[in-house]
Amino acid sequence: MDSNKRVGENEEITIDLFEILYLFRQKIVFIIIALLVGAIAAGLYTKLMITPKYSATSKIYIVSSSSSSVVNLSDLQIGTNLAPDYKELMTARPLLLTVITNLNLPYTPGQLRGMISVGNTSGTRILTVTATSSDPEEAAAIANELAAVAVVWLPEIMNSNAPSIYEDAIIPANPSSPSLSRNVMIGALLAAVLYCGIEVIRYLRNDTITSAEQMERLFGTMPLATIPEEKGVNDGED
Repeated sequence: MDSNKRVGENEEITIDLFEILYLFRQKIVFIIIALLVGAIAAGLYTKLMITPKYSATSKIYIVSSSSSSVVNLSDLQIGTNLAPDYKELMTARPLLLTVITNLNLPYTPGQLRGMISVGNTSGTRILTVTATSSDPEEAAAIANELAAVAVVWLPEIMNSNAPSIYEDAIIPANPSSPSLSRNVMIGALLAAVLYCGIEVIRYLRNDTITSAEQMERLFGTMPLATIPEEKGVNDGED
């Protein structure tokens, strides 16, 4: 399989992709070195330059019985319909201000909103409230406080029955980001691709004729004879 490169305006050189593969085979040691260097560099950058983030999640069940103890089909249907509204209102400014005040957080409502994500699995009445912070204890505290304030504040706003918290957030033991393994893999691949790209460019820019087959491709004729290079003779000597 061949591809073409145009040199100047009229000159066309055919490049055999098998030659490129052979070039990579010759440079396999250097490609491996590039992989290792890229992996090490990405690992060090991830460990030393990127602040780890921790995520904690609390869960709210949006169903309350319309009577004292019975949950009927109508309650379930109402809970399903209310889930998107709860999801949207969970990051309302008054609610976030209450959380900031209660926890004495050094954030604005906009900053706190950027640390929070609220999810609702399709077809369920469950909201997941996830807070992300560089401090694992702070992440858990924000998720729990936001859920606690929401189950009191939102029913008053929506004039609906109060939901219930069925799972509190716990302090995460491991960071949720960055992913060391993923960054190491990406760094290794980028370094190898960069090195291979440089070698291909050098190969394409080298117009030295190295074989009779290459001369036939370029000029359409085969050489009548070839003169082997004498050992011990330096380039440029007569």
